[in-house]
Amino acid sequence: MSKTAELQTPPISSRERCPKANGLESVAPLVSTVEETPDPIPTTIKGTVPSWINGSFLRNGPGKFEFGKDRYTHWFDGMAMMHRFHICDGNVTYSSRFLRSDSYVKNSEKNRIVVSEFGTLAMPDPCKNIFARFFSRFQIPKATDNASVNFVKYKGDYYVSTETNYMRRVDPQSLETKEKVDWSQFIAVNAATAHPHYDREGATYNMGNSYGKAGFFYNIIRVPPAAEETAATKDSADLNGAKVICSIRATDARKPSYYHSFVMSENYIVFVEQPIKLDLLKFMLYRIQGKSFHKVMTWEPQHQTIFHLVNRHTGQESEVRYSAAPMFTLHQINAYEEDGCLVMDMCCGDDGEVIGDFTLENLRRGSGEEMDKFYNSLCRNLPRRYVLPLNVDDKTPLDQNLVTLPLCRATAKQTKPGQVFMTHEELHDDQLLQYGGLEFPQINYDKYNGRPYRYFYSCGFGHVFSDSLLKMDVHTKELKVWRYPGLFPSEPVFVASPDATEEDDGVVLSVIITPREEKTTFLLVLDAKTFTELGRAEVPVNIPYGTHGVFNLKG
Repeated sequence: MSKTAELQTPPISSRERCPKANGLESVAPLVSTVEETPDPIPTTIKGTVPSWINGSFLRNGPGKFEFGKDRYTHWFDGMAMMHRFHICDGNVTYSSRFLRSDSYVKNSEKNRIVVSEFGTLAMPDPCKNIFARFFSRFQIPKATDNASVNFVKYKGDYYVSTETNYMRRVDPQSLETKEKVDWSQFIAVNAATAHPHYDREGATYNMGNSYGKAGFFYNIIRVPPAAEETAATKDSADLNGAKVICSIRATDARKPSYYHSFVMSENYIVFVEQPIKLDLLKFMLYRIQGKSFHKVMTWEPQHQTIFHLVNRHTGQESEVRYSAAPMFTLHQINAYEEDGCLVMDMCCGDDGEVIGDFTLENLRRGSGEEMDKFYNSLCRNLPRRYVLPLNVDDKTPLDQNLVTLPLCRATAKQTKPGQVFMTHEELHDDQLLQYGGLEFPQINYDKYNGRPYRYFYSCGFGHVFSDSLLKMDVHTKELKVWRYPGLFPSEPVFVASPDATEEDDGVVLSVIITPREEKTTFLLVLDAKTFTELGRAEVPVNIPYGTHGVFNLKG
């Protein structure tokens, strides 16, 4: 076969590259309602939890999936439940609380679902007369404050966040719900992500939407560090000083792209405009049509992926249009600058329809054929490296690879003046495929975010929910694995040892859910360097599968 013919051969999708599942077990217990544990309870330690770990591992995620006779239809819709593993002197206690969001309180008072969520439409009050129920369908519902995705920090305060304009400030020790925070009261955005980035001066960066007569914009937000004179005394939400440093116009104002996170290096922010589209007309009509929000999202692979490069110090957007083949990404691994290039590592797939698939009906399928069929239909996300050349100008040659980094297989070519098309490097070898790809990547963030790095930690997806923990060496693509049948790990979080001299000196924490047995969930502590188990803290309660978490050094 000629070289030209090889280049024209369609690439094999990430789903097709991974082995098909056969005989998967049911994971229904991972998406079942549990009771909260507001007062800390002791855990049973097996092995050793290093005595130098002093703080709290905080986790977030859905924990209640019905009110009265009403049932949620999508996993994302479950009411937010916060979890705290407090670690001190080798001992661990556990506590949890439901977020007392307006959504949770109103649903509890009525004992039915009265607030619409991502995949569940709240039905009109049956006590209203027929005319009131009819006209209520023409009211656009308010965004939910069911912040079930992540713990985030602004000016030293913890908040729980989702992807609407509402967050909730919380006490990271008692898990008490504090005030509701509306982004739009501080800055002109209608929503913000649950994955901000932090710089080394204490500022926080995020992405938010805005739309109006001028069009639809993706906005880069900067929240400054807390002022020293107020940091220790103020006990209220403080986003004062927040500002939009750059507004990026959507390529198609009627169908902007969905995004879950963004890329940040020391000097740049990159917004990835991907071909998962939100149909704004359908969004306006979805309540009248009786459809939930996730029905307005469509995967449109006829569009390329566009990378918007912004100088995070000046807010200036590059005039160069960087693009790549259509792909889907939720989470970025890391990004850094080297030799005139911006290196971006991300978890990517070739099919963006995955988000709408996570209905509770699908996730609660029985073991065997039905679960296999669902899992085998899902996209697999694999780590990829894209490289943006930063010095493209009118003297830059056409159709020449501009990536000059040693041993890098990613390419970037200027196809027309001011237009650069990129191809990625696979940041793995074939060993990863047997673990179903990976997601939920984490690094030694405090020391290596935005800088050259070597290791990241993630979940392997040999099942609908993660069934392994992985450590990847991005220099050698070597993989270390922790995996046992019937154990389902959460996102791994790295905690550096106090005397660390190397990037992976520390531990990795993950909550392991055990659907085959009742009340046997445990907090796993792995040696980050060897990826071997040091100890575990067994919790005598059931815990559902969650989303994201952080380690709070203050405890």
